[in-house]
Amino acid sequence: MEGSCSLTVLFEAPFWIGLYERWEQGQYSVCKLTFGAEPKDVEVYAFLLENWRRLAFSPALPAVQGVQRRINPKRMQREIQAQLQNKGVGTKAQQALQLQREEHKLERKQRSRTQREEARQRQFALRQEKKKAKHRGR
Repeated sequence: MEGSCSLTVLFEAPFWIGLYERWEQGQYSVCKLTFGAEPKDVEVYAFLLENWRRLAFSPALPAVQGVQRRINPKRMQREIQAQLQNKGVGTKAQQALQLQREEHKLERKQRSRTQREEARQRQFALRQEKKKAKHRGR
């Protein structure tokens, strides 16, 4: 089965972002790219070539991609204008990005919890060491 992808560059205050969506083998995933200033086509292409392997895609969601049909150019312009007015992103992309954010949040919580516990253990060991030293008269 063939896969496809699309890149949408839009302004999400205060930065320009890119949503790189891909569909392959009935799975949908998305990656959010932050550009800063408005990027030119050449800059976007160069960025993708340089950072292709480092892109962090969201977990795959089951997706059904419709058949691509040719859209009337005037209708396409109207749809683009409507999207710019709404400043919205497709709900699938939003769901995938939210899922990715939540996974990163859980990982971060886990890491900080283990670091906090290790710090407590070190402090406890230091206190015990001090107690023993005092008991020995040092």
